[in-house]
Amino acid sequence: MNYSIDKDANRTLTLVLYILYIIAIFSGGLLAVVALIINYVKRNDVRGSIFASHFTWQIRTFWWYLFWNIIAFIPFFFLFFTGENADLFAGVALIATTFCILVVGISWIWIVYRAIRGMIRLNDNQAMYQ
Repeated sequence: MNYSIDKDANRTLTLVLYILYIIAIFSGGLLAVVALIINYVKRNDVRGSIFASHFTWQIRTFWWYLFWNIIAFIPFFFLFFTGENADLFAGVALIATTFCILVVGISWIWIVYRAIRGMIRLNDNQAMYQ
């Protein structure tokens, strides 16, 4: 066991950031933005340690999470082209809503998976990338 790593304040910060990414799904992503800002602000402090790879992992997780959530809402754009046809509007709205719920749900599972995987590697005092 490496006690110098275990007692490092950056280890605690990295763990807190993973937790913020997990509970961000309940805050509309706001806590993920907070975690991302902390990742960027503290990135130089962890350079050269195993925590640098965890910060990179977290930053990449955020940007992919944001990308997929934007993709989830794109089908709602097509509602503008339905005109006054109520049946078409209802059909497009149903498809868009189903797609959105599916993609957002998968992205929630994915961000939790990435955070848990990172916490396991952090607990084992291992970098995220070899």
